[in-house]
Amino acid sequence: MSCLFCKMVDGDIPVDKVYEDDQVLAFRDINPLGPVHIQVIPKKHLASLNDASEEDQALLGKMLLMAKKLAADEGIAEGGYRLVMNTNSQGGQAVYHLHCHLIGGRQMQWPPG
Repeated sequence: MSCLFCKMVDGDIPVDKVYEDDQVLAFRDINPLGPVHIQVIPKKHLASLNDASEEDQALLGKMLLMAKKLAADEGIAEGGYRLVMNTNSQGGQAVYHLHCHLIGGRQMQWPPG
């Protein structure tokens, strides 16, 4: 498979891992948009949120709760943080493996893009 994030899940590409279990992997972004920028991805390959189904409901919830926990662990929960999930090209998705950006540690601006 040529999916960049699947290669990270398989250990073929090293990552700065902050969390891993049997369903989810979280790692620091190599081009951070803030003092804290962590990618939270499912180990199951889903190209985008459009590919998720009812059977993925618990996995999607786990990703969000993991982002919440990581925000607390990184010390940014109290001040606030942003979660971003881009879907397809007009949504800004660059890697076609579902992922959630956890960004914080600075004041976020609105609108984002």
